[in-house]
Amino acid sequence: SSFLFSSFQTKIYLAGNFSCPFSSCPFSHEMILFFICFESASEGGKTAVVFSLKNEVGGLVKALRLFQEKHVSMVHIESRKSKRRNSEVEIFVDCDCSKKEFNELIQLLKFQTNIVSLNPPENIWTDEEDLDCVPWFPRKISELDKCSQRVLMYGSELDADHPGFKDNVYRQRRKYFVDVAMSYKYGQPIPRVEYTAEEVKTWGVVFRELSKLYPTHACREYLKNFPLLSKYCGYREDNVPQLEDVSVFLKERSGFTVRPVAGYLSPRDFLAGLAYRVFYCTQYIRHGSDPLYTPEPDTCHELLGHVPLLADPKFAQFSQEIGLASLGASDEDVQKLATCYFFTIEFGLCKQEGQLRAYGAGLLSSIGELKHALSDKANVKTFDPKTTCLQECLITTFQEVYFVSESFEEAKEKMRDFAKSINRPFSVYFNPYTQSIEILKDTRSIENVVQDLRSDLNTVCDALSKMNRYLGI
Repeated sequence: SSFLFSSFQTKIYLAGNFSCPFSSCPFSHEMILFFICFESASEGGKTAVVFSLKNEVGGLVKALRLFQEKHVSMVHIESRKSKRRNSEVEIFVDCDCSKKEFNELIQLLKFQTNIVSLNPPENIWTDEEDLDCVPWFPRKISELDKCSQRVLMYGSELDADHPGFKDNVYRQRRKYFVDVAMSYKYGQPIPRVEYTAEEVKTWGVVFRELSKLYPTHACREYLKNFPLLSKYCGYREDNVPQLEDVSVFLKERSGFTVRPVAGYLSPRDFLAGLAYRVFYCTQYIRHGSDPLYTPEPDTCHELLGHVPLLADPKFAQFSQEIGLASLGASDEDVQKLATCYFFTIEFGLCKQEGQLRAYGAGLLSSIGELKHALSDKANVKTFDPKTTCLQECLITTFQEVYFVSESFEEAKEKMRDFAKSINRPFSVYFNPYTQSIEILKDTRSIENVVQDLRSDLNTVCDALSKMNRYLGI
């Protein structure tokens, strides 16, 4: 599709309405006439050309002989009736050649055919851009181990006003959870924790009180997944779910997984995890002296606030795209993305059946703020990343303003548009097969993505063909 290439800032040239070259798709698509080389000039590379010629015997043979004379290998060739002139046919040729050979071929073709469109980009064979100035980010999922070690504030470091500050037993317990998280490596099962009776009691209070509000305050996606978590992950008042069970469940539902973390990460490192559909989770539980209050995220917040929505495929994609947009971005842009994350995934509202509902984890894990955000006292505005990113994030008190979206899809589209404003000399693509990030900064790197899309499109077109035959269309 033409939008794919344009989003990567690659020049493409439309050339009519070609039938789908990937299968017997019953639909027609705008054929892309592009001159793209995936290798250097000296090594040769792939490119393509579309030309038209009169529908007469021998016309195609004469044209293709020029390819042979210039030693241009033809990888793929197609023909179709011209939409512009009934007496002509249009030929698409995918070929392999050097820049010099391609230019010579075009000059010869001009004398024997009508080039449908010719405006080859000048920088197709340019050298790779220097990325030394780009902030480091993990290129494969195992490198998240590095991110998880760069903790800004450990979970065992409690401020003087923390409910557990003077409780030495609680502080030692927090240190245990820090050690578990810091020792964890990608690919390992998440260690199972034997929670104390006091911890289970605290969890139970939070679980019971929040469960009373969810039917009237939580979004439908949350309400759909919450019973499934009770069934498959042990979500109940007398049991604290294990992260390993939750991670397996999420993987099957949306492709997300969770991994333990020792404390606060920088926005850059945290968002990088989302790019891989990995969510950092704490395992410790808030102090039992005040079960309905916590000054920092704990496992009650993670499991009750975040996990039910991460099981929703659309929400999972929305989360991942924020993470992908952050990779290699400047500190300023990362902060803007983190603020948008805060006011959506943490404190976002949506409209369903004409009513406001919460989907933000900070709301869904806080009884007081969940009630406040959906009351007449709350200041609610329409979510717009350009203005939302400038709003101050409040940690120890209710937010001054909440942002509402019509749907996750709407929020995702707005974030996609906003991500285009990020000044980054490349785009990124998450390869789900290798669980790695591919940098798209030249036509060679784009070719691999196109091959994946071609395979996916072939599957879709085949399904549509079978559907049409079944329906008799």
